[in-house]
Amino acid sequence: MAIVVNLDVMMARRKISLNELSEKVGITPANLSILKTGKAKAIRFSTLEAICFHLNCQPGDILEWIPENTED
Repeated sequence: MAIVVNLDVMMARRKISLNELSEKVGITPANLSILKTGKAKAIRFSTLEAICFHLNCQPGDILEWIPENTED
């Protein structure tokens, strides 16, 4: 997958737990964990906005695009 989720890095920098962030954002800890581990297939903009608000960061701090190795 070319999109990497750095949510765990931002949470560590802000010293916030999964349960605390899930309460603030309004999603279940299980769904936040799926996002944090990079297993999510999608994220709603409203969820991303809430995460960024509570972590005081930009979407680019959480989501990163890394090109996949492709041979021409």
